[in-house]
Amino acid sequence: MTRAPGLSVRWKLTLSYAGFLMLAGALLLAVVWVFLLRYVPDIADRRMPPGRSVLITGPTRSDLLDAFVPKAAIALGALLVFGLVGGWILAGQMLRPLARITSATRVAAGGSLAHRIRLKGRQDEFRELADAFDAMLARLEAHVAEQQRFAANASHELRTPLAITQTLLDVARSDPALHDAELVERLHVVNARAIELTEALLLLSRADQRSFVREPVDLSLLAEEAVETLLPLAERHGVALEATGDATPVRGSPALLLQVAANLVHNAIVHNLPHGGRAWVTTAATGERATLTVESTGEPLAPELVATLGEPFVRRTSRVRGGAHAGVGLGLAIVRSITEAHDGRLVLAARPGGGFRATVELPVDGGPGR
Repeated sequence: MTRAPGLSVRWKLTLSYAGFLMLAGALLLAVVWVFLLRYVPDIADRRMPPGRSVLITGPTRSDLLDAFVPKAAIALGALLVFGLVGGWILAGQMLRPLARITSATRVAAGGSLAHRIRLKGRQDEFRELADAFDAMLARLEAHVAEQQRFAANASHELRTPLAITQTLLDVARSDPALHDAELVERLHVVNARAIELTEALLLLSRADQRSFVREPVDLSLLAEEAVETLLPLAERHGVALEATGDATPVRGSPALLLQVAANLVHNAIVHNLPHGGRAWVTTAATGERATLTVESTGEPLAPELVATLGEPFVRRTSRVRGGAHAGVGLGLAIVRSITEAHDGRLVLAARPGGGFRATVELPVDGGPGR
């Protein structure tokens, strides 16, 4: 933005200091002048009888005026010079932290988010500003690094189906004996996986941007709908689903929150025991928090793996039962993103003895007044 040139903040503070000092000096001289006038009478006030002369031995107001005004003018001039010089020095000392903050801002604007101000000293307004700026840079640096990592992973995941498609076409071109039906079926599977990945990326982007309308939602009904929808998949995998819970009012997007429940239930089904697996879906509202908990049996999980499962393209294992439902590694990342967009949080934990527990915590909807 182009702005007209103006006085710097240092000059403004300097003139303010000098002006205040001049005003204080002028008021002090005025008080002194009034005080002196009380003890120095004017020659016109002295009563002289007609025909008699009076010898005046003390100073008059006229004498005081001639002596006081030049000295007061000199004093005010000295105060002006002192105020300008002292104000310039004091303003420079006061604005030195601001100069460091400005320099750091320019460095960050040039693309170096790793730079920090790290302003030393006791807590004051400038140090609060510097600390807030450092915290903002840290969040931006982490966000940019996460976006770069996400873009690299997304490019890798999207390149895989395209490479497979190219390989299938090359094989079909070099092998005339390959049946068209077989080629079409393979291409259909690869294309479906690419579409699934693209839709997951779009959903994740929509959740990150918070571009949705909030409305009252009963989280327990969404959990029941997700369980009913995925019940055939659970039966094919031999997983027993159980859903319990009371009414759980929240405020948000019904479609996105349904996606949260569906992703968690789907995750509990495909990552379960080969035989006799179980999954529990529970909703509850306690105090100001509403929770959706999906717990499932399964293989033991290392704590360091559980801590990364909410990241994009991170999978529990390299091999999942039911390859058609293996997912693209974005299920829990989408859940976390949607949950944070609804001012909540996702808590992941391994179950003792094997299995997994995912808990979504959201603010309870208190009605129209909230």
